[in-house]
Amino acid sequence: MELTEAPRGDRPFVESYGPGGFRIGGERWTGSVLILADRVVAWELGDAAVPDAEALATAFAGERTELLILGLGAGSAAVSAALPPAARAALRKAGLAVEAMDTGAACRTYNLLAGEGRAVGAALKALPAG
Repeated sequence: MELTEAPRGDRPFVESYGPGGFRIGGERWTGSVLILADRVVAWELGDAAVPDAEALATAFAGERTELLILGLGAGSAAVSAALPPAARAALRKAGLAVEAMDTGAACRTYNLLAGEGRAVGAALKALPAG
């Protein structure tokens, strides 16, 4: 799905998302990604149904990130069970507030907040390919 024109600047912005990946800052990414303050990196989820809170906290350590937008796939069922209270607590302890939602909403929310200059990062699970 194409998003409205992404803001310009030094921050990576999500231009589109769809089955199997994303277009971020003019570059195609296959699979899940982490969007940090100034770069995008592949996010290896493996078969984990629940994101590893410690790995996320480590990935965002030292970043200018106060809010982590977590995109957990398609539909509310993926979101409701995907981030247990213990994982939220671990991320909060690392200084990250977390908002979990489906991947499409996460892309739009991240772009909006990043465009406002907020200290936001994103962990986006790719939608299933084909």
